[in-house]
Amino acid sequence: MLSPKRTKYRKKQRGRMQGVAARGNTIAFGEYGLTALEKHWITNRQIEAARIAMTRHIKRGGKVWIRIFPDIPFTKKPAETRMGKGKGTPEYWVAAVKPGTVMFEIGGVSRELAESAIRLAGSKLPIKTKFKARRDLE
Repeated sequence: MLSPKRTKYRKKQRGRMQGVAARGNTIAFGEYGLTALEKHWITNRQIEAARIAMTRHIKRGGKVWIRIFPDIPFTKKPAETRMGKGKGTPEYWVAAVKPGTVMFEIGGVSRELAESAIRLAGSKLPIKTKFKARRDLE
């Protein structure tokens, strides 16, 4: 699972996700990408599930890039706990994804194979996604 080696603070405030992605919204490494159409927190388990689905579908041919990293700690309080007594302990890590963010990229495979692999990876994520090709952008 993806998680930071170390952080400045153990817990973080949730904040707000506004607007569309200003950075990380273009295909930089591969030829095809998976773009987010909604804003959401993507967990480290969801990222890993999508990565495994893609690599297995392309039968370990080509290359896969993960463009998002879960660096926000998600805290949870135990079940049946009364209010108060501070913030809960960090349970897992999330990546804040805005609309337009390129989450995964694939290179070195045919368009048909890349499209089916990316569609499969998108089904593992809790948001609407879109297949994007570098050729379509130019």
